Amino acid sequence: MRHPISSALAPAPAGPYAQGIVAAGPFVFLSGQLPFDAGTGALVGPSFAVQAARVFEHLGHLLGSAGSSWSQVVRLGVFLADLRDYAELNDISRRYLVAPYPARTCAQSMLPPGVLLEVDCIAQLGP
Repeated sequence: MRHPISSALAPAPAGPYAQGIVAAGPFVFLSGQLPFDAGTGALVGPSFAVQAARVFEHLGHLLGSAGSSWSQVVRLGVFLADLRDYAELNDISRRYLVAPYPARTCAQSMLPPGVLLEVDCIAQLGP
């Protein structure tokens, strides 16, 4: 079970995310993923689009390893080196996330040199 909650008394989402999600467990909690190549350990990029795609691909692989999927994600945590990448983040997120969209927090953060974003998530397990 996963369904969004909303209130007209709170601001509407400005991207592919819900104001809140009601979900039943069990859950998998994925650590923040950075845009590094899994084979070489090298930073990919340098564009935000390339780095974001790699981060979302890493999360997708981990979700699959846990027996989950993008359709079961209930919360996303996003850390951006530059909030000017927010609109592009929303565009790229729509390629992976499944409606009803998960809850999400997005904040500007000091990340390692050259890293433009880090993303973590919580997802349901099972059918």
